[in-house]
Amino acid sequence: MNPPRTDARRHHDPEVRGFASDNYAGVHPEVLAALAMANGGHQVAYGEDDYTENLQRIVRSHFGATAEAFPVFNGTGANVVALQAVTDRWGAVICAESAHINVDEGGAPERMGGLKLLTVPTPDGKLTPELIDRQAYGWEDEHRAMPQVVSITQSTELGTLYTPEEIRAICEHAHARGMKVHLDGSRIANAAASLNVPMRTFTNAVGVDILSLGGTKNGAMFGEAVVVINQDAVRRMKHIRKMSMQLASKMRFVSVQLEALLAKDLWLRNARHANEMAQRLAEGVRAVHGVETLYPVQANGVFAKLPHDVSERLQRRFRFYFWDEAEGVVRWMCAFDTTEDDVDTFVAALKEEMAR
Repeated sequence: MNPPRTDARRHHDPEVRGFASDNYAGVHPEVLAALAMANGGHQVAYGEDDYTENLQRIVRSHFGATAEAFPVFNGTGANVVALQAVTDRWGAVICAESAHINVDEGGAPERMGGLKLLTVPTPDGKLTPELIDRQAYGWEDEHRAMPQVVSITQSTELGTLYTPEEIRAICEHAHARGMKVHLDGSRIANAAASLNVPMRTFTNAVGVDILSLGGTKNGAMFGEAVVVINQDAVRRMKHIRKMSMQLASKMRFVSVQLEALLAKDLWLRNARHANEMAQRLAEGVRAVHGVETLYPVQANGVFAKLPHDVSERLQRRFRFYFWDEAEGVVRWMCAFDTTEDDVDTFVAALKEEMAR
């Protein structure tokens, strides 16, 4: 049978890869195959399809018998929906100052979710019980938004990781003060791969109430999910998802991607490879005189400091972003499709530019 005809043309070189973001990567072939397999025929819309039903079974295998998945379109949507589900209208969310919900979501938690973010500066992107207490006060003060949720990110925006014990301490501390715990897991697979533990080890097993489960950064075309672990912690998730414009009518095409990633070990294979490429990149970069790596490379990101003019010249050859342009800090991300040759070519180019 001949493939379907298309008038679309390729507008990019599929051999070109950079280090700007794991969102730049394409779709893993196994995910594409799953999408094609789920196509054809009619399935009930808005989440009552067979693929979304089966996803529940898979999610429970990872996050425990009480877990329930609510597929959404994207990571910001997952975070906003999850946080709304565990707060009142007068509630606030304690998070690291560097948290994605504070820095990179266009104010969506506050503008769209009506939430107040109470931020805390951290040296490595990680909260601790002591840092949480800088904002955990004033519950009966009507002049202050009420702290109701602690939101952490695993792996963090700085590429660092919480140990399961650190998350357990945060959960116990937050729960003792009447607060719930949300985990932003846009790169949760990279964290599990680096820690070499199942995702449940640092989520439901240690007290996390609700999490945002990432897919796009790990080989999906689009789609994430809110995973409710503690059913007593949330209210009216379906209604919140709908009014937040995150209810997909053809939800099977979100769910089948997450199924392809999570049913076996594709999620882990992809994440391990990205992490390994980041380690290779970090080792190569450390050998370049005048370049300083800034944080432990524990997931798939490398943060470095180098002369501004070198970064600008290098950006003409490879895509990547400044993290703190004033300080000359850049971020290099690896993805499931990053190759050893990509890394070695980039390191060689960095050496050339540093030598100019």
